[in-house]
Amino acid sequence: MYNIMYIMEEVLNMAKVKIITDSNSGITQNEAKELGILVIPMPFTVDGEEYLEDISITQEKFFEFLNNDADVKTSQPSRFYLEELFDNLLNENDELVYIPMSSGLSGTCENATALAQNYNGKVFVVNNTRISVTQKHSVLEAIKLANSGKSGLEIKNKLEENGNIQSIYIMVGTLKYLKKGGRISGTAAALGSLLKIKPILYSDGGSFDKFALALNTIQAKRKMIDQVKQELSTKFRKQLEYNSLVISVAHTNNLNDAIKFKEEIIKEFPNVKFEFVDSLSLSVACHIGPGSLAIAICC
Repeated sequence: MYNIMYIMEEVLNMAKVKIITDSNSGITQNEAKELGILVIPMPFTVDGEEYLEDISITQEKFFEFLNNDADVKTSQPSRFYLEELFDNLLNENDELVYIPMSSGLSGTCENATALAQNYNGKVFVVNNTRISVTQKHSVLEAIKLANSGKSGLEIKNKLEENGNIQSIYIMVGTLKYLKKGGRISGTAAALGSLLKIKPILYSDGGSFDKFALALNTIQAKRKMIDQVKQELSTKFRKQLEYNSLVISVAHTNNLNDAIKFKEEIIKEFPNVKFEFVDSLSLSVACHIGPGSLAIAICC
């Protein structure tokens, strides 16, 4: 009887922790309801008009805008919006854990971290340099930790401890949007398009950098797979031994090819758990356009 009473007391003493992320994670509003979390919709402006991801703009509509050469710009939630959100959520929860996009790619994390100082240790902002698919993995891990009774601080510390154990490789389907964003010159874009070159970008959360060039999609996939294999034998070797890695595929408006890529990856990496096929967030998609394929691995 004593043990039962003790356990009940421990359960009652556990803080009620609410997990928050943003739509950069790729988690939809419907998925958020099923998971019991909150997803902040990221704002965009298209030809001067504001839209909220997965609220007033869908993936299909977004790519329609891109294909029609609309002026698409990314934005971020205002400090006032975040403050009002935190205030309301703390009426029903003891602690909040917010997992935003990597601080290296957006100012949201920095703004939220500064705001969290006003809440006397009740709001924890995770800065673990994750984005899109790897950010989603962090959210799913946070849910497990919260359900196991971990506090907001414990969740934050655990996610940040494993934050840098990640890699994302993205094959860009078209050079048009890299040119539009000023990442490559018009001459390079024209030549690359003529030769049907597929750039491969790499990110460990800090930024997206050029990794390699491929002459076609088959070669691009091979380069990405070979690089992940190399990482599994070097910097991810310890995590592979402990069976603590997951691997996923992502894409921009390229689902059929992504599903095929998934089957290739499962064959290539039988000892790594395959998690999901997902769409890259719109904040990434607006810089690389449709037709991309990505492979992501993280702890």
